[in-house]
Amino acid sequence: MNDIEIMQLGIKEAEKTMAENMGGPFGAAIVKDGEVIAVSSNHVLANNDPTAHAEVEAIRSACRKLGTYDLSGCEIYATGYPCPMCLSAIIWANIKKVFVCGLPEDAEKIGFRDDFIYRYIQDRMQDKDTLEIVELDRKPAQELYEKYAAMNKIIY
Repeated sequence: MNDIEIMQLGIKEAEKTMAENMGGPFGAAIVKDGEVIAVSSNHVLANNDPTAHAEVEAIRSACRKLGTYDLSGCEIYATGYPCPMCLSAIIWANIKKVFVCGLPEDAEKIGFRDDFIYRYIQDRMQDKDTLEIVELDRKPAQELYEKYAAMNKIIY
C-alpha cells in the first residue's frame, strides 16, 4: 500500500465512527515494515474518555497486537496533526515518523482547541486559569524513584 492508501484507512475509520457519534473526524493507522498493524479513530464520545484520540487508540491497539510498549520501527498516519497529548504518546511509543493530512488550523476552523494547548505549553504553563501545578515536598517522590532505580527495572 502507498501512503495515500494507508491514510485512506484512517479516513474511512473516522467516517464510520463519526456517523455512529463515537467521536470526531480523526483516524489513524500504524504501519511497521509495510504492514498495517492497527487502524483506529477517535472514540472520545463512545468511551466518555478525553484521551481516546485516534492516535492514542491506534497506539494502544498496535501495542496489544505486537505485545510491546515500544513501537520503534513503526510509522503513524493521522488524519489530523497530532494534538499535544497525541504527540507525547507518539514520542513515548518511539514512533519516529508521522504522516498527516490535516493541520492544526484545519481543526481549529471547526472548533477544536489544540492551538490553545500548544500556546499554553509554549508559554511554559503560566496560565493558572487553565491549570495550576502545585509543587509539594519532592523528597517522597525522590525516595520512590530511588527505590525503583535500585530494583533495576525497565526504564521506558
